Amino acid sequence: MTTAAVSTTAVGRRVPALVLVAHGTRSPAGIAVTEALAGRIRALRPDLVVRVGYLGLVAPSLDEVLAGLRGEAVLVPLLLGTGHHVRVDIPAAVASAGPGLQCRTAPALGPHPLLAGALADRLAEAGREARSPAPVVLAAAGSSDSTARADTTRMARLLALRMRVRVVPSYVSGAGPRPAEAVAELRAEGHEGVSVATYLTAPGHFSESVQESVREPVRESVCESVRRGVSDVLVSRPLGPHDAVARLVVRRYQQAGAGGCGHPGTSRTPVTSVGRIRTA
Repeated sequence: MTTAAVSTTAVGRRVPALVLVAHGTRSPAGIAVTEALAGRIRALRPDLVVRVGYLGLVAPSLDEVLAGLRGEAVLVPLLLGTGHHVRVDIPAAVASAGPGLQCRTAPALGPHPLLAGALADRLAEAGREARSPAPVVLAAAGSSDSTARADTTRMARLLALRMRVRVVPSYVSGAGPRPAEAVAELRAEGHEGVSVATYLTAPGHFSESVQESVREPVRESVCESVRRGVSDVLVSRPLGPHDAVARLVVRRYQQAGAGGCGHPGTSRTPVTSVGRIRTA
């Protein structure tokens, strides 16, 4: 494998490589979206060596990417909460990378106001009216990790502030409510025009689960919905290579590289490639 060194600026300063840490999916569309996001980040920072390493299901793995780097790297998780991957899997991969690579690890992307803007844009693309007062269900992957769930709750609050509507968090896996359950509860309260914001970075199993869980109950009661003047549930697509997501990744990289990657609910002391704790 050809090793990639850190890039060098015009004045000779060594710039750490940027490693995007993605969850991984068997969906070709999900892989394409992740690579498209990497391409947008390269366009924003053409001076950087940018690599994508996956935590599972698809190559190259994070371990393989780190093995091909030398010098310094900043890992930016393309993950939306501080769950097991951020707190356990990524530090383990970094710790086993070898003495030739020194790493800093940025926090998860979410929650963040830039993501609220991207979610609002995706809902608008899906057909939600700009001034709609209808509530929104935020559909996240879900986790048994309480910190990750708290991150989703904070993201719901940020989206509510952005859109000036009620936003209810929901989860595809783990403890509920499920997206369909959250939609049903809001409808039972008399809300019409409820929409679902898909809080995922790329298409795959979880995004398909959001669509299926929300659509099926609606199909079963479509006649009743038509009589009440309620349209089908609007579901946005994942965040994908949105410009705000790309800018947030670059911001995380810059903060981690400058030693300022503190973030609510995340560690300020990532593990380096040689197993030591390094304050970031």
